[in-house]
Amino acid sequence: MNVAIHPSWKPLLETEFEKPYFKNLSQFVASEYRSTSCFPPENQIFNAFNHCHFNDVKVVILGQDPYHDDGQAHGLCFSVNDGIKHPPSLINIFKEIESDLGIPYPESGNLSRWADQGVLLLNATLTVKAHQAGSHQNKGWEQFTDQVIKMLSDSKENIVFLLWGGYAKKKAKLINPSKHSVLTSGHPSPLSANRGFWFGNKHFSKTNFLLGQALLSPIEW
Repeated sequence: MNVAIHPSWKPLLETEFEKPYFKNLSQFVASEYRSTSCFPPENQIFNAFNHCHFNDVKVVILGQDPYHDDGQAHGLCFSVNDGIKHPPSLINIFKEIESDLGIPYPESGNLSRWADQGVLLLNATLTVKAHQAGSHQNKGWEQFTDQVIKMLSDSKENIVFLLWGGYAKKKAKLINPSKHSVLTSGHPSPLSANRGFWFGNKHFSKTNFLLGQALLSPIEW
């Protein structure tokens, strides 16, 4: 696997790339991409880091797994390529933004525009086998992305972490709450949202309020 990651991250993650678990992970991922169909495309695995450079990180949104159907995943959690039908969780994210901030529901589900403003859209697992959800879990990705979260917590201040759903909430233990803001809610998936655990969380207006308190520019959601 070619670790094509923006230079701003390399000084902080280079030691991670040299560890045995990451070398094993790289071999596994390279083998999977050679032998079967996987997502996102190999040159987009580290897209979250390439759109959102280390010095620019203001917000972190945590997902679990890339989308596993054709044409959807492009390396940013919850995001899909232009022209792709919006998955249910993304629909509910846009609905919440609409009710929270009055921003009209967008045509494109591509969240690159958020990433380019300093929103790190990080999945815990960065790759998946086509049509097999969770197929690359427990291969080393989680160890790597946990380290990313911890490193961000340790080396920066005033990041807003958005932890949606039980899996993401477990990552709170990696974050120093005296230096950063942690907002939690149910997951935007229909199962959680329809039971009242997502809508009305106002995480998007709250995030911009917290960024303003830290004298940082708001995100144009």
